[in-house]
Amino acid sequence: MTWRDLERAAPEIAEPGKTRLQKTRVALLATLRRDGSPRISPVEPYLAEGHLLFGAMAWTLKVRDLERDARCTLHSAITGPNEREGELKLYGRAIEADDEVRAACGDGWWTEASRESARVFWLSIEEAAFVTWDYAGGEMTLRRWTPRIGLRTTRRSYP
Repeated sequence: MTWRDLERAAPEIAEPGKTRLQKTRVALLATLRRDGSPRISPVEPYLAEGHLLFGAMAWTLKVRDLERDARCTLHSAITGPNEREGELKLYGRAIEADDEVRAACGDGWWTEASRESARVFWLSIEEAAFVTWDYAGGEMTLRRWTPRIGLRTTRRSYP
């Protein structure tokens, strides 16, 4: 499922998620190391031609991780513990972008790099969530989408 598909299936997640990604311009990407333990790396997410794209220098460990196992999680950046920012969480697989999709993102830092030195991936989304915090009301709201269940909203007391 592409970002565009998520926009159609769960705009309640995609719209605030897009705002978070575009505001911070940085997200955290979790990949799986050879031994199965997690690795966290910063990436710059871009939305272009209905895809969520991110690039990585070809020699990085995150690229090796994704070549071995494409499963990953992308989490929007948070700027502080009490900033009342929503959190976007995307679970899926990193798919190497073809030349057309890669070129569709004119703002991507990789446009000046060779294909051999910079790898570009799009996230095939298998599950998505957006968490919001109401500190005054003491409530956390979780909007979660999966293809099997659809969109569900859960509210919990916080803290």
